[in-house]
Amino acid sequence: MAELPVVQPPESVFAGVEVPAAVNAVAAGRSLRPVWRNVLGGLTYEISDTNARYFVKYASSGSGLPLRQEAERLEWAARYTPVPRVVDAGEDEDGFWMLTEALPGLSAVDAKWRANPEKAVQALAYGLSALHQRMPVDECPFDWSVDRRLRGHRDLSGTDPVHGDLPNDEAWRRATDPPPVDKIVVCHGDPCAPNTLIGDDGTWTGHVDMAALGTADRWADLAVCSWSLSWNYGPGWEPLFFDTYGVEPDPERIAYYRLLWDLGS
Repeated sequence: MAELPVVQPPESVFAGVEVPAAVNAVAAGRSLRPVWRNVLGGLTYEISDTNARYFVKYASSGSGLPLRQEAERLEWAARYTPVPRVVDAGEDEDGFWMLTEALPGLSAVDAKWRANPEKAVQALAYGLSALHQRMPVDECPFDWSVDRRLRGHRDLSGTDPVHGDLPNDEAWRRATDPPPVDKIVVCHGDPCAPNTLIGDDGTWTGHVDMAALGTADRWADLAVCSWSLSWNYGPGWEPLFFDTYGVEPDPERIAYYRLLWDLGS
């Protein structure tokens, strides 16, 4: 399963973590606040001054985090949909960094929206629908198809309990027998709730963390985004999500793409 960002982590998450030299150089004396650290050690900091806010993401060498890949996708997607604009990017012997402008809004899993899940779920669904409608499939140079994803992992360790008792051989057999494609769109690639931003009025304002963006069946996004609702808001929100997006739930495709996600592909 792809890693989820830790939103507004406790101090213990960053205890003993030294700010990378490249991040300090990018901050250039401006206010620097740690925002999250993911399970692979990727770091994100907020940089602010009196005029603007930015975020700098950092991936150490050897971490396997596709930060360079994300920068490429953000630069392409920014022409069509609200995503962080890449201001600069670079690397040194220790790792790769990317500086982006801040978007308005809070993560959909901020305490404000956890306390108002109905608004959050509607914003998630509307935002994903807008993303799928705005980005041109024929012009997208990035691929997130089943064939491409199946070149990745085939391990169910650390999966959701719904797949926990499924032998790896059987999981792989199912993964290599996908349902027919419904509709090809440009997918987010990691559409879990934390990666949608919501404005003060409850409207979707943009998406973040788009390293896997690419063309795929829309159910690759829909299955995972709807799944993440129960992780963040509790059970029972999927009907509202699908109704707001404007599609009837497809149990076969939902089950398939959730398995593929759990396989880490």
